[in-house]
Amino acid sequence: MTSGPTILVTGGCGYIGSHTITCLLNSPKNFSIVVVDSLCNSSPVSLDRVVEICKLSEDERKKRLVRHDVDLCDEAGLRKMFESSPKFDFCIHFAGLKSVGESSKVPLKYYENNIQGSLVLFRLMEEFDCRNIVFSSSATVYGAVDVMPITESATVGMGITNPYGRTKYMLELILTDFYNSVVNRPDAKPWGVTLLRYFNPVGNHPSGLIGEDPNGIPNNLMPYVSQVAVGRRDFLTVFGGDYDTPDGTGVRDYIHVVDLAEGHLAAVEYMAKKGGGLYTFNLGSGNGSSVLGMVKAMEKACGHEIKYKIGPRRPGDIGICYADPSYAEKELGWKATRGLDEMCRDLWSWQSKNPNGFATSDSS
Repeated sequence: MTSGPTILVTGGCGYIGSHTITCLLNSPKNFSIVVVDSLCNSSPVSLDRVVEICKLSEDERKKRLVRHDVDLCDEAGLRKMFESSPKFDFCIHFAGLKSVGESSKVPLKYYENNIQGSLVLFRLMEEFDCRNIVFSSSATVYGAVDVMPITESATVGMGITNPYGRTKYMLELILTDFYNSVVNRPDAKPWGVTLLRYFNPVGNHPSGLIGEDPNGIPNNLMPYVSQVAVGRRDFLTVFGGDYDTPDGTGVRDYIHVVDLAEGHLAAVEYMAKKGGGLYTFNLGSGNGSSVLGMVKAMEKACGHEIKYKIGPRRPGDIGICYADPSYAEKELGWKATRGLDEMCRDLWSWQSKNPNGFATSDSS
């Protein structure tokens, strides 16, 4: 088999990164992956599990999945990685701090890590002639949009309530400005920039071998729910029970992480076909589910009651938020196909097999 394109994946040991790498390695395109990860909020064990899922031999792993433990803010270390690697055809940029709550407590840490680290990456990509990037953005860039479903043409940057969301918005602006500057230089090679705005990823690979393993108290709903289900937490606090929704709890768009991973593969293939351009896509299911609806779906998956209590609303939260993903279906040929039952079944498979996440595993 001939070797395929080489893809640099930043933050590849994390939740979405490891699932996307699994999808890429199982693709008939025969991709080779180089991972850069500081491991500040992820585990290298995830890649050992990816190798197991993909049934890579030791020789195949050495050729197709290489890991460098480098922080993107370490320009010298990142440069050394570029110098020692084959030319990259694409970069998928996941790396970054991602706790909404923490970002409000230590905003400078988030701006330095997420913005400065990305600027180092973008400069070195240009220097080493890697001109295609898929950026892991977020529905948080839509801020206070109140017209549902949300399309890619909705206003962005208004009413973003936390530094994490603002770093995603700023990086979208930086990549857009950079792309436009290159387009206007007659001697410059074209760039491909794809901004993927995720909604709420849930679930895990059906093997139960890889999954979301947050440090400390989970910031997102479903990891917290699953930890209550497995006995690591006593109960779930539902923030707000008086929204104008069918059961009074907030409604969000949940997407299976494997569907999300397949969206990244579709974006890479789309850019390869287009040969440059600036693209933005929503990756969501297009359906809204309430907090209590998700709790009930998880109870069905785990087979027992999940204790919860209703608390006050959190500042900045809105009642309803869900995507219009039709543009991604039209252009990428991608559509989320896995429903809530599958999300919760796979999440429970991971959590029940790994009650303490990757904590008790050894890495290579």
